[in-house]
Amino acid sequence: MSVARARIHALDTYDIRFPTSREHDGSDAMNPDPDYSAAYVVLRADGLDAAGRPLAGHGFAFTIGRGNEVQVAAIEALRAHVLGRDVDELCADPGSVSRALIGDSQLRWLGPEKGVMQMAIGAVVNAVWDLAGKRAGKPVWQLLADAEPEWLVGQIDFRYIADALTPDEALALLRAGREGAAERAALLREHGYPAYTTSPGWLGYSDEKLTRLAKQAVADGFTQIKLKVGADLSDDVRRFRAARAAVGPDLRIAVDANQRWNVPEAIEWVNALSEFEPYWIEEPTSPDDILGHAAVRRGVAPVKVATGEHVQNRIVFKQLLQAGAIDILQIDSARVAGVNENLAILLLAAKFGVPVCPHAGGVGLCELVQHLSMFDYVALTGTTEDRVIEYVDHLHEHFVDPVRMGAGAYLAPEAPGFSARMHDASIATYRYPDGTFWVEDLRQHEGV
Repeated sequence: MSVARARIHALDTYDIRFPTSREHDGSDAMNPDPDYSAAYVVLRADGLDAAGRPLAGHGFAFTIGRGNEVQVAAIEALRAHVLGRDVDELCADPGSVSRALIGDSQLRWLGPEKGVMQMAIGAVVNAVWDLAGKRAGKPVWQLLADAEPEWLVGQIDFRYIADALTPDEALALLRAGREGAAERAALLREHGYPAYTTSPGWLGYSDEKLTRLAKQAVADGFTQIKLKVGADLSDDVRRFRAARAAVGPDLRIAVDANQRWNVPEAIEWVNALSEFEPYWIEEPTSPDDILGHAAVRRGVAPVKVATGEHVQNRIVFKQLLQAGAIDILQIDSARVAGVNENLAILLLAAKFGVPVCPHAGGVGLCELVQHLSMFDYVALTGTTEDRVIEYVDHLHEHFVDPVRMGAGAYLAPEAPGFSARMHDASIATYRYPDGTFWVEDLRQHEGV
């Protein structure tokens, strides 16, 4: 008698929004009033996980409020590619669902491989990796680090990047990365992965709050902080002076313009801040402007140029690297098409010798991207030199397996999966527009 195979039987989506704009959390020169949000997806499967819970994979795309419903609709459009899929086959080859979603010829027209559909694919693909980690009983960083190099290469789409990275080159990098991996995994579990914090630097914060949080960052063991800049130069000078006074002359301070400037303006503005020794300038101009970033890099040296949180696919990253346009590559766990594409980007960065310092400001982005950097350290580049993961200190309480920090470092996740599962109570409270918080918020505003 044959045993029925476990299959994906439901794809559930949720529009989750948090009112972060009311305290100016996440505010910057381009986005002054973000309500951090998640277009959230749960793949529900037959059977139970290792903890005896109904088996499910969780993922999301990050947005900042209005339009989150559009992102949810994009995820819904992928339903037919996932329902009924065999769980064992899916977990054995997450690349199969990545290829199916990217390869839908009609949905591809809405990209290709960019924008809302790309982020929707990333949410579903990441949910598959969450499911695979749970099935294997491993956190995703360990699942990746333990994987055979040949299998990892098979997870990557080399179309459009083979002129910069061939499968054979990727395989050689991964084989070399396995040397000493067990020792590095032990060091990771003991010491964690270096982090920097943006929490003091949101543009809407007062100078007093900036100073207080910058001093707290030093006390918490961080060796780098980041300030948002780009709205008003005199304000930036004043805030940078306050931050430097708070942290001292040696701690690194990066700055982030969130795409605010034209190229000549970026060069002029960053040079005007040079007396405070900014470590890098992040997103100085449009994320699509490869030659613009190269010009900024030449014009602001020795200040480093960083970008990536809005870079939409591996092809643009390839060109940034080929053009020598960046010093720091910033992957985002939910902007591109999930783990598989981020593997390609990590390998591109490794080949070009450019350090990866991920973006992680937003709902759950810290939880996800830590796994990718930890894999990079343990089983690819073997180093954390000049590498840090961004950390922000809000909204972690909504996750079942939140990030854990110690002495300015991310501690390695231990729970199986991708750390993506939100508490049911948080979903019920912040689901938009019918969650209990938003229903009460509307009632109060109508009563005014």
